[in-house]
Amino acid sequence: MSASPGRQPGHPNARRHQVLVVGGGPSGAAAAYWLASSGHDVLVVEKKTFPREKTCGDGLTPRAVRQLRDMGLGERLEDFHRFNGLRALAHGITLELEWPEHPDLPSFGYVVRRRDLDQMVADNAVKAGATVWQDAEATAPLVDRGLVRGAIVNGEEVRAEYVVVADGANSRFGRAIGTSRDRSYPQGMAIRGYFESPLHADPWIESALDVKDRNGNALPGYGWIFPVGDGTVNVGVGLLSTFRDYRSVNTTHLLSEYVATAPSYWEISADTAVGEPTGGRLPMGGSVGPKVGPTFVVVGDAAGFVNPFNGEGIDYAYETGRLAAQVLHEALSTGDGLAVQQYAKLLDAEYGLYFKVARLFAQIIGRPALMRELTRVGMRSRTLMEWVLRIMANLLRPDEIGPAEAAYKAAAALARVFPDS
Repeated sequence: MSASPGRQPGHPNARRHQVLVVGGGPSGAAAAYWLASSGHDVLVVEKKTFPREKTCGDGLTPRAVRQLRDMGLGERLEDFHRFNGLRALAHGITLELEWPEHPDLPSFGYVVRRRDLDQMVADNAVKAGATVWQDAEATAPLVDRGLVRGAIVNGEEVRAEYVVVADGANSRFGRAIGTSRDRSYPQGMAIRGYFESPLHADPWIESALDVKDRNGNALPGYGWIFPVGDGTVNVGVGLLSTFRDYRSVNTTHLLSEYVATAPSYWEISADTAVGEPTGGRLPMGGSVGPKVGPTFVVVGDAAGFVNPFNGEGIDYAYETGRLAAQVLHEALSTGDGLAVQQYAKLLDAEYGLYFKVARLFAQIIGRPALMRELTRVGMRSRTLMEWVLRIMANLLRPDEIGPAEAAYKAAAALARVFPDS
């Protein structure tokens, strides 16, 4: 790796830590927690100040809940809104689908605003022994003989044996050390806002699979309404870059139309909005690489670990942060820097097949006519939709992964003969 993007370390009084974590969001805070819990000296630098907002649906699926529980935050989650599963809407049909039973996961989720969630997890890392600097931006990497050895943080040199890149979907720090997105992979676009609603404590999160405008015309993407439990609901729309004309989509207009046509029982409208909506783009399916170097690992959104099936990234952020901490702990404990390279193998073993299937799915749902036909068929069968929920939320048991791949290979064969419209 070229040393040109970074500054050469050399100040004798530079701060030194075993691990520098760039970014204090879900993946960075999780990595810091697990490393600090193992007794390592960890510094997290977060460019904003908690609490801070993030564009997100705020939903925590069973995978995310499991990770938060493992970090000792199970009791804290009880302060937030718990939900049972997904209410799916399409073609005039409504199905309420409970989270499936799984040997390793709970069968419920929570809705927690990111301003609350991220501060809670970062504070938990501090309690475990990590140091967190807020309002502290890593503006450039420190590079020594081709190796990333820290960062310039608010003008100060911070040196470290290893660096965890966790600065989110835009990942300026990642790009500075040479990461890039594979543009053949899908990218997501999403926008969300908060609205007052009498159903703010509804036991279901809701997803509309066939969004329409006020004139009944089909719109691209999908919509969601997640009850927050504090008098508001999180309302948003998302779509994938596999949609042929996605660059021309005005997501603000898309959200306005979805709010105007949402089921009346939510009682939401432009007049019940709380603040302005926010939006952004998300790399998906593990599309950013390299994910590991001799002295760095890339985690969460910075590595493109967002599920193309449903736009979910929080659980993968916690999980990849934990995997990164695992290999860094081994490297620091044994002095064997090659242990870090196991990170790529762990990622492939955990997500390789699933994201392969998810990327195929992303190509399929970018075809509006095909997507309408698939949802029309699917919504007529509760059993089929329960199966789809398990796939989309990555809640399959180990013995179900093979059949899932077979199902989507069948869908791909259908796509080849279906009109491209």
